[in-house]
Amino acid sequence: MTTSVAGSSAAALPEHLESLAVSRETPTAHVAEVSMTARAMAPAFFAELPAVMRALDADPEVRAIVVTGAEGRFSYGLDLRAATESLGSVLTDPTAGAREEFLRHVRDLQAAITAVADCRTPIVAAIQGWCIGGGVDLATACDVRLAGADAVFSVREVRMAMVADLGSLQRLVGIIGDGALRELALTGADVDAAHAERIGLVNRVLDDEEALRAAAFELAGAMAKNSPLVTRGIKDVLDAERGPRVEAGLRYVAAWNAAFLPSADLAEAFTAFGERREPHFTGR
Repeated sequence: MTTSVAGSSAAALPEHLESLAVSRETPTAHVAEVSMTARAMAPAFFAELPAVMRALDADPEVRAIVVTGAEGRFSYGLDLRAATESLGSVLTDPTAGAREEFLRHVRDLQAAITAVADCRTPIVAAIQGWCIGGGVDLATACDVRLAGADAVFSVREVRMAMVADLGSLQRLVGIIGDGALRELALTGADVDAAHAERIGLVNRVLDDEEALRAAAFELAGAMAKNSPLVTRGIKDVLDAERGPRVEAGLRYVAAWNAAFLPSADLAEAFTAFGERREPHFTGR
């Protein structure tokens, strides 16, 4: 899907997008689509996402947004290889300067996902296939989630010796129950669409991709038919409690990971991932 701009009232989008595709020309009036074109979330994704959300939110012709993946999946989450390369030794350097730099880096990534949650325009996530780690962070920043029958969810960070730090642990509060949240976060288990629906992670499960897209655009269209002033007001009211709580949690987890992420367990997780074997954690 290519970036398209309909009408002179459209707000400016970035000229060149590497990880996202945006269309204002969809089957449903006043509904835009943002599609992830990369398998995982590389640095370009985190740079482009806030700019795209700001542009669509400023466009009076866009009254709802559908977020989708591509090639049979929603997102495999953070591109660990690209993230490691961009950070260099900062990831494992225990010095105070490196810890501060890593803290700033995490806060920048958090801000990109928060740009979705802060968007005043209603957002529906249409989730197909794998939705892992950062994919869950993104999905929980949307207002409503629909899933295809083949969707699989995982708050996978614990299996990589990390505390999830881009919003899942904060935003899943209020979406699913505490017990279900702790089970997902503490096990890193893969959860199928039917289970996700039972615990409230998604509103509905659709049989296939065609049905999922139709349902997502129908739901977004129902939102877009209402007064945009009022839908924005509803989001403001609903977020009056959640926003400050989520922000406090994001600050805390960023500081926690900046202090404790460099560990023998983290190194073991990366080694095991590269060797395609189960990691052996020691708590060091």
